[in-house]
Amino acid sequence: MAVVGFIGLGTMGAPMARNLLKAGHALRVFDVSAEARAALTEAGAVAADTALAAAEGADFVITMLPNDAIVSAVHLGPEGLIEMLAARPLLIDCSTISPDTSRALSRAAAAKGFAMIDAPVSGGPGGATDATLSFMVGGSEADFARAEPILQAMGRMIVHAGDSGAGQVAKLCNNMTAAVVMAATAEALALGISQGLDPAKLSGIMANSSAASFVLDRWNPWPGVMPEAPASRGYTGGFQLGLMLKDLNLAIANARDAGASVPFGALAQSLYMLQNRRSPDAGRADFSSIQTIFTRPC
Repeated sequence: MAVVGFIGLGTMGAPMARNLLKAGHALRVFDVSAEARAALTEAGAVAADTALAAAEGADFVITMLPNDAIVSAVHLGPEGLIEMLAARPLLIDCSTISPDTSRALSRAAAAKGFAMIDAPVSGGPGGATDATLSFMVGGSEADFARAEPILQAMGRMIVHAGDSGAGQVAKLCNNMTAAVVMAATAEALALGISQGLDPAKLSGIMANSSAASFVLDRWNPWPGVMPEAPASRGYTGGFQLGLMLKDLNLAIANARDAGASVPFGALAQSLYMLQNRRSPDAGRADFSSIQTIFTRPC
């Protein structure tokens, strides 16, 4: 079993870390939240006072952090891992960040003798809890092979997408598609239900016809159709709309830098931005709450 340093114990990071413990790995953890650290200590991890302390002596260091700036600071800041670690663990960044930032971090790591991969995830809090996440990995074949047993403790599908940054590109493509399909599904449901169709029957027709999708199968945005879906819990839980908007912003920026045309992605970005501005708490609701943009007046 390996010694793993885990930095970032939020909605996704905490259950991922717990699954590493269940798999028998020794875990050293850090989060800015003392409560998050304490919860993992109770589960069997050793809490550290800093990210650097969590990484000291580890074979692998996993980061699961909110944005580019924080990921960069943890790795490159004055007390950053790349600058300060004496040993050379494999650095695994599971955050969703810009592919350009991911590539820059990998180059900085390599210059100091570290190997680093980007391994963003898909599957939401449920997948993180159940260890059924999908990992999209960017980096060398050798580093992917080295990381794969660790990732298998947290996920069901682990795919080597390509060189550094490729995992981030794959993640952004995936989430842009999910955002577009969710918005289109919500629009269609609102249209049919406004004319008297039963939400469950309409959803069933679409799910078994050419409109079939992951959204209709597992994440229906209409309240009451799927009791386990966030829509049936007041749009709580699931994947926050604010995080989906962050991913859309990254996807659109990446498309711009690549000279690619993404008109549906851009439209989805505008719709989720509009929804995010409708109330102070809108960004914390599940992204399926885009349904309400078609059913509630502004």
